[in-house]
Amino acid sequence: MLHSFRAYLILISVLVLALPGCAGAPVQEMSNARQAIKAAREAGAGKVVPETLNEAQTLLERAEINLQKRAYRDARRYAIAARGKAGEALGAVQLSDADGAG
Repeated sequence: MLHSFRAYLILISVLVLALPGCAGAPVQEMSNARQAIKAAREAGAGKVVPETLNEAQTLLERAEINLQKRAYRDARRYAIAARGKAGEALGAVQLSDADGAG
């Protein structure tokens, strides 16, 4: 009985310590989104696919708002979406460059 209680306490302790890592601020995701948007902008996405770049920026702004509200799950989701949209914009620029070169 004492052995199972001790195991139970250890399990609860591990779970409690693991929770903050799951629910923490999406610092890396926010940084990744900012860098992806910057790369797309520097590559010329503002001229080639301005709507897509604007969508990425809007998603990042939503992520920042949710981050300020400590709604970390939503902030993470928007940051990941912003990075994806910025990647889409960068891909369109690269495709446009390839079409222009060939």
